[in-house]
Amino acid sequence: MLKKLFSRPAAPLRKPIVVVSGLPRSGTSMMMKMLEQGGLEIVTDAIRSADDDNPNGYYEFEVVKQLPEGQAAWLGGAQGKVVKIISALLEYLPPSHQYKVIFMERAIAEVLASQKKMLANRGEGSAVSDAEMQEQFQKHVTAAKYWLARQPNLSVLYVGYNRMLSEPDALCQSIADFLDMGLDVDRMRAVPNERLYRNRAPRP
Repeated sequence: MLKKLFSRPAAPLRKPIVVVSGLPRSGTSMMMKMLEQGGLEIVTDAIRSADDDNPNGYYEFEVVKQLPEGQAAWLGGAQGKVVKIISALLEYLPPSHQYKVIFMERAIAEVLASQKKMLANRGEGSAVSDAEMQEQFQKHVTAAKYWLARQPNLSVLYVGYNRMLSEPDALCQSIADFLDMGLDVDRMRAVPNERLYRNRAPRP
């Protein structure tokens, strides 16, 4: 009886924040749609609408870009939900939360081709050569993986964009098992669309 009187109420369990990450044009928007279809609540402001480069939408949340300035209070309301955060911003995630990170991987040559096409559609260009950009991307991904492996408050699953389009069944189940949030795998499987796989790496 005394134990019950003086014991403190148990703190509510904190749900992890699901983060979809990777290089730009690596399949992060596709993964966001898959998780949405699977039943997760997404964090987005829908400011950036779908276009020819991303027919299914971008699933972005503008305040994410302010993480380097310490604007992270919004993460408190993202527990149990999913948000897209590009790999360059991962290191600014505060350690006070638990995260489950799905990191999208795609052939660097395809990332570059997709990015160049998107810039061309906007009438923009890049002053950096493809070779230099590819080297920068590769170094960045290596550094991001090194950082992720050393964070005690997160777990990470690496998902290949190229394999997702050819073998969605096995990968969707792996994602559902990793998140353990009761995802609807059948609805997830219906999202990957090889017709949108328009920027392929040249065959060796």
